[in-house]
Amino acid sequence: MTQQQPPWPSPISSSSSNPRGKCWLILVLMAVLPLVADVGALPFLFTHIKPQINWTQPEMESWVIEEQPRSIEPHLEPVLHPNRTHRALSSDSTDAEFLQRLVSIRHNQTASSRMLWYDVAGGDGLVYPPFVDKALKLLNLKQVAFEIENSVMSKVTCTACRAGAGMLQHQIQSGKTDAELIRMITDYCTNLNIQSARVCQGVAQLFGSELIYVLKRVNLSPDELCSFVIGDGCADVYNPYHEWEVIFPPVPKPPRLPDLPIPMEAAPFFKVLHISDTHYDPHYAEGSNADCNEPLCCRLSSGRPATPNAAAGKWGDYRKCDTPKRTVDHMLSHIAETHKDIDYILWTGDLPPHDVWNQTKEENLAIIKDTVKQMVEMFPGVPIFPALGNHESAPVNSFPPPYVNQVDISISWLYDELDIQWRRWLPQSVTHTVRRGAFYSVLVRPGFRIISLNMNYCNNKNWWLLLNSTDPATELQWFIYELQSAEFSNEKVHVIGHIPPGHSDCLKVWSRNFYKIISRYESTVTAQFYGHTHYDEFEMFYDPHDLNHPNGIAYIGPSVSPYYDLNPGYRIYYVDGDHDATTRLVIDHESWIMNLKEANLYGYPIWYKLYTARAAYNMKALRPSDWNNLLNELTNNQELFELYYKYYWKNSPARPTCDAECKKRLICDCRSGRSHDRKHFCAEVESKIDEESSKSWKSWFYKGLTNS
Repeated sequence: MTQQQPPWPSPISSSSSNPRGKCWLILVLMAVLPLVADVGALPFLFTHIKPQINWTQPEMESWVIEEQPRSIEPHLEPVLHPNRTHRALSSDSTDAEFLQRLVSIRHNQTASSRMLWYDVAGGDGLVYPPFVDKALKLLNLKQVAFEIENSVMSKVTCTACRAGAGMLQHQIQSGKTDAELIRMITDYCTNLNIQSARVCQGVAQLFGSELIYVLKRVNLSPDELCSFVIGDGCADVYNPYHEWEVIFPPVPKPPRLPDLPIPMEAAPFFKVLHISDTHYDPHYAEGSNADCNEPLCCRLSSGRPATPNAAAGKWGDYRKCDTPKRTVDHMLSHIAETHKDIDYILWTGDLPPHDVWNQTKEENLAIIKDTVKQMVEMFPGVPIFPALGNHESAPVNSFPPPYVNQVDISISWLYDELDIQWRRWLPQSVTHTVRRGAFYSVLVRPGFRIISLNMNYCNNKNWWLLLNSTDPATELQWFIYELQSAEFSNEKVHVIGHIPPGHSDCLKVWSRNFYKIISRYESTVTAQFYGHTHYDEFEMFYDPHDLNHPNGIAYIGPSVSPYYDLNPGYRIYYVDGDHDATTRLVIDHESWIMNLKEANLYGYPIWYKLYTARAAYNMKALRPSDWNNLLNELTNNQELFELYYKYYWKNSPARPTCDAECKKRLICDCRSGRSHDRKHFCAEVESKIDEESSKSWKSWFYKGLTNS
């Protein structure tokens, strides 16, 4: 186990004192709950008995960040589109001249040059006992399965996790072989009806060996393990193995402005396409069973539909089904025809389908290659900036850091192929970081950079991080290096990734460090773009010491996949372009969807613009302060919130009603760019909603009495 260490002194210190992704780690742990019933196998009931922790400083890694190649030449050549009323750059203006003007007018110029970092060389059919039967009823496995599926964890899931972790650890310590453990997991998963027999078998085979490998090598109690995986739904258990901090360079933060300037009207802009969560299913079969009892339906293997209404639609289905090839093809053709003036594309991951019990490395690689080929053919000459999703690996969520380098479990099979495929759009300078950790940095235009992060290193379902979660692949320290270099060069940065940093699927310690980085470089990072949730939403960032100062905005794009209860969709952004007063902020964005119900009913899909952000929400700009004002209005204005809720679900006719608890959750999700910290960000908002809900209830009650 190697702790990641960047090249400057002591940058990371270790203290000594939904979307709908399946949390298979907890599922496997649940499956082994009834393996034994003796008290000695239930350490989660005796939390005062803690194992001895022998903390040793891991060996330092030799990867040197500043020795890696950097993208320093503009990657995007501006194109003059005839349908626009402005020119990108005057004909007599070169990139060098434009960059020089930006440098001369910058606000955050440092007084003198300095070394970026210090010199490293300087140092520094089973019958259960009555006890088990009662425990199973107490754990409420149906509720646990629902919470796992929707990434909304409560104490019920926490209890199941602790029980399963304690049982599995007991079986490992008793000397059971891997084959015996996997067979037990399969049997109990099947007999408890957690999933179908083939899903249980596939999950146990795909996930069991890696989970057992990790649990054999960690010294964590069930409390510590489940707090790590579930987060604030399972208490905040202190764990010295997973407490670390990034260290910033000794460069003062530029003075912050009272507010960012509003982008100039009628100025040059970039038109940007954002596609996320395609989840293309090559085995989708029209007319197959869409109402099966497995995590993914609408395949021939799902069986025959019991009723005509249970049959999978031609263009997709609102139930647990992914995207047919014809729908992906039609969407890309529509985009290519409707948006001929796209300047570049953001592609934020999750290409394979949700058949996570039945995936192979070869099949996932084939889907990646086919999809990349299709994007190249549909958008020739258009730069595409991809980010890695959590479904690209097999098994899902399994992304070992570089220190896990054994041939049979290394992730190089995926990263090496990504480097080959992504090289169609990216400069050769990104090879080193893509092959190391699937992250990269590219200078798009003079003064404008895109940084793609591998958010699977914050994924709390990536159980390899249980071995050592300290800045996996040194990604965050590299991120700081890139942002500091960008600040020195007066570059603005857009960050792209898959899992939003404030989502419950992101590790609390990783998210906390990321939040600090965004706060430090708030004058450099002007926008962030993610996917993963499948919904149409956003996340806010604030000064950690002043929640009245919003300093960042993350746009979470809608999914192409309808999985589940959703319409397929994509986003178009308009980004402040090349001119002397450019802010590189998002000027406006549009969400486009296809009504799946009508497409299946009439046999042909129609893609249309659902809404434009500034017009729909009456916003004068899309600065962080404007989004913060919108959040306040959503809290107080029920009619406006219902409009947001409609767009959040991409106008799906299958969307459920939203009560006060639902409203609190959605607004708090928007407010929380830092994961598992709802108490800090949401107490005031929840109090207001509770107060309004109480008034509404009293009004309804008194009105009813009056009418009586």
